[in-house]
Amino acid sequence: MKGFLPISKIEMDKLGWEQLDIIIVSGDAYVDHPAWAAALLGKFLVAHGFKIGIIPQPRWETMEDISVLGRPRLAFAVSGGNLDSMVSHYTADKKPRRQDVYSPAGEAGKRPDRATVAYCRLIKKAFPDVPIIIGGIEASLRRLAHYDYWEDKIRPSILIASQADLLVYGMGEYLLLEIAKRLDQGSDIKTITDLRGTCYQTTALPQKYRLLPELAKIEQKKESLNILTKIVYEETNPYNAQVLAQKHKDSFVIQNPPPLPLSTAELDRIYEQDFVRKWHPSYGEKNGIPGLEPVQFSIVTHRGCFGGCSFCSLALHQGRFIQSRSSESIIKEIKSFISHDDFKGFIPDIGGPSANMYGLHGKRMEKCQVCRKQSCLCPHVCTNIETDQTKSVELWQQVRAIPGVKQVRISSGIRYDLLLKDKSDKYMEDLCRYHVGGQLKVAPEHVSLPVTSLMNKPAKQKYQEFVQLFNKVNRYLNKKQYLVPYFISAHPGCTLQNTIELAEFVRDDLRYQPEQVQNFTPTPMTISTAMYYSEIDYKTNQPIHVPKSEQERNYQRALLQYKDPKNKKLLREALEAVKRPDLIGTSPNALLHESSRKIGKKVHQKPAGKQKNTREKREKR
Repeated sequence: MKGFLPISKIEMDKLGWEQLDIIIVSGDAYVDHPAWAAALLGKFLVAHGFKIGIIPQPRWETMEDISVLGRPRLAFAVSGGNLDSMVSHYTADKKPRRQDVYSPAGEAGKRPDRATVAYCRLIKKAFPDVPIIIGGIEASLRRLAHYDYWEDKIRPSILIASQADLLVYGMGEYLLLEIAKRLDQGSDIKTITDLRGTCYQTTALPQKYRLLPELAKIEQKKESLNILTKIVYEETNPYNAQVLAQKHKDSFVIQNPPPLPLSTAELDRIYEQDFVRKWHPSYGEKNGIPGLEPVQFSIVTHRGCFGGCSFCSLALHQGRFIQSRSSESIIKEIKSFISHDDFKGFIPDIGGPSANMYGLHGKRMEKCQVCRKQSCLCPHVCTNIETDQTKSVELWQQVRAIPGVKQVRISSGIRYDLLLKDKSDKYMEDLCRYHVGGQLKVAPEHVSLPVTSLMNKPAKQKYQEFVQLFNKVNRYLNKKQYLVPYFISAHPGCTLQNTIELAEFVRDDLRYQPEQVQNFTPTPMTISTAMYYSEIDYKTNQPIHVPKSEQERNYQRALLQYKDPKNKKLLREALEAVKRPDLIGTSPNALLHESSRKIGKKVHQKPAGKQKNTREKREKR
């Protein structure tokens, strides 16, 4: 389908559609681009013969918007948007965000808190008998009982809270298609309980299942969330995962095993749709969607991640197995926008969750299919993972050869521990020669071993080894290029002493203040969030320090941004709290630089009375 999907009755009439089969309700403004789930799902379903419309960001104080497209023939499909709505609204310090990049002109407040639940309540009032399917990142990561950072409490499954009929977790194109086909054939949505990648509510347990700690127990005993999270992660491998059941008062939420990885051909078919790559014209030229600009001509090459970082939810949403598109599909997509009136020859990114995982897989898949490990990279890169990254290099070569393409960047991030294992020995050279625009983003997150271990990230030595290789290659190429590292402060298990270790690394190794520093944000269903809530090490079941107070979280961030004058007071308080006066003063190693005269005044200042007597003596003379 060319053009936009309808968001009004007028646009339905132009297409000759009297009634829609499925209406997608989204917390995001409508952008016809493959990075927007509503557009990707909608056009994929239209390609299979279904009539799809979108209600973007409906007002939740009125029934008017939710009814604008009428009653759908089959179902409503509801999503909070590309981000969890609470993450969209609030910072890591629980302060309201000033901008929402997925809303017109970046205006905040265009979606409600807990958007999926709010939209479902509207639909239940307007169309009480129409089936509701929920999906997207908000529903996917709240599918079971979970800790909510913004309320500081355990919340029930979003399936219970929204009273939706079915929940699709993960990337749901083929799942939603199958549900649409069954509904079209007359199936009652309550009978659709066998699909992988779905959750449903029931009072009757299936024949085989693995029982999770129930909602009431997690509310009473914090360590139960660690147990739940551990079981969920053990059951992420679709080849050996079991059905999971969790009791919520008088009913159960059932999670079916994850969907099997898509084949290359299946993934190609999703991305072969014709996208406008613009926001809907109803937003006007000036009041566009800020989130489009950085990704308008970016390319997704694959899905999934086997990194297994404790604070990341990618494996829970996209899966542990890498699902890669063919180079032919990627080249075809690029050629489709060469003549686009906004395209200037620059492709800002070609990649996925980690750009250098494209085309990678297990050497012996039978071993991968029985594995229950959280990560294929930590504490060491698995010997069964294929680490030859030639496919990425060959893809880049083909893209650079396309007439009209002037520059291609890789900005989605790379796993440097995986890159160090590249057998082709070509990835780094081609990356630095053609695809780094002066700066390359990487994410060591931390360098203190106790913290990186809890994060399930490689130790500091791996990052240092990568830095040496990066610098060596750039010297060979006679280029001056720099790494931009990301760091997380206030992660569970991270003390002020651990943060000082990272600050000293920043001082000695980086020699500049990193801009990309963020306090840890507990998001639903991750291992790090379970540790934040329980204050227990996920691996050892031993108590850990968790920086929860606003004061300590501010201290940790200030230590990493010690050169910022605004942090001077916080920095002093933090260093005094851990008794590190050696880091205050005129020494080159000082984090807080103060003149010796100023320090002397504070340390050796005479009592006020004596100062007055001395002044009087001087006056008499």
